[in-house]
Amino acid sequence: MDFALTEEQTAIFDMAHDFGHDQIAPHAHAWEKDGTIPKDLWPRVGALGFGGLYVSEDSGGSGLSRLDATLVFEALSMACPSVAAFLSIHNMCAKMIDAFGSDDLKGRVLADVVAMNTVLSYCLTEPGAGSDAAALKTRAERTNEGYRLNGTKAFISGGSYSDAYVVMARTSDDGAAGVSTLLVEDGAKGLSFGGLEDKMGWRSQPTAQVQFDNCDVPAADLVGEEGKGFKYAMMGLDGGRLNIAACSLGAAQIALTKTLDYMGDRKAFGQAIDQFQGLQFRLADMEIELQAARIFLRQAAWKLDNKAPDATKFCAMAKKFVTETGSKVVDQCLQLHGGYGYLADYGIEKLVRDLRVHQILEGTNEIMRVIVARDMLKNR
Repeated sequence: MDFALTEEQTAIFDMAHDFGHDQIAPHAHAWEKDGTIPKDLWPRVGALGFGGLYVSEDSGGSGLSRLDATLVFEALSMACPSVAAFLSIHNMCAKMIDAFGSDDLKGRVLADVVAMNTVLSYCLTEPGAGSDAAALKTRAERTNEGYRLNGTKAFISGGSYSDAYVVMARTSDDGAAGVSTLLVEDGAKGLSFGGLEDKMGWRSQPTAQVQFDNCDVPAADLVGEEGKGFKYAMMGLDGGRLNIAACSLGAAQIALTKTLDYMGDRKAFGQAIDQFQGLQFRLADMEIELQAARIFLRQAAWKLDNKAPDATKFCAMAKKFVTETGSKVVDQCLQLHGGYGYLADYGIEKLVRDLRVHQILEGTNEIMRVIVARDMLKNR
């Protein structure tokens, strides 16, 4: 059992960290105020190979493992978890197209997707179908040319911003087996968007409802087979849960690093506050929790890479544990900054806001518990 990263994995982490430090972190506060991420960032991300992290090399991607990908998201989230999480969504969509799309579809779209000239959004959630995703009502009726979409998707990161949308829609009334996946390009007739959501965190990500009103989609833009869309969506979520956990981990780590520096400079009662044993205990607890979270996350990623039969369970457990640990740590870091932690200039309050949603998306942490408990009961 070897817990060390390889030289290649260390290089991947360092490359992502350096890019985030130089190209994202200096602008994260301004992008949050603007409510958007400049589109010209993404081709620079794509040039590093991060637009198709686990897209196969045959399709022009980087062909990295899920463990490798968690290193990228951990490193980038040290600069801004909102930007890192948006990249995770794009990669989840890219993998779905690579794994299940026809050769024609892959040939038409994947090169620009991997280069991030085409930015993708994932459209599963609806106003009445969140945790119960199989209850989705957006319909894709067969036409002579393909499909006609009608319905609404909610809480879509990149709504009105992205270049194409990977959409799960109902092609029959057969429950989860009646869901298919379609690629809808921006500008398609009948595609429109709600107003931008005013969110607690992830404020640099434009988020909006995505609406389909007799939106015609060519048959060639069906991803995979009819009736397999829900399966594709759920398979994508295992990796997405690891990525969002990695975003929590990286953000919490940079918050702890900043807190260590702050506590060495801040004086109270005649000494630096890092000399008070009670506060040292808090630092130690956060370090222990983050190290445990990191090991858990990488174990789950290893299981997913190796197609372990309990990989889904471990992805759910890791997502629940790491996201809650991350939120707990950044909240403690804010407390240790005192009043300064509440100010935007110190960057800690943004992390508290950004990380809170990680316990909700990619399956709520309550659903993660359901997945774990069902697996336990099935295998007792």
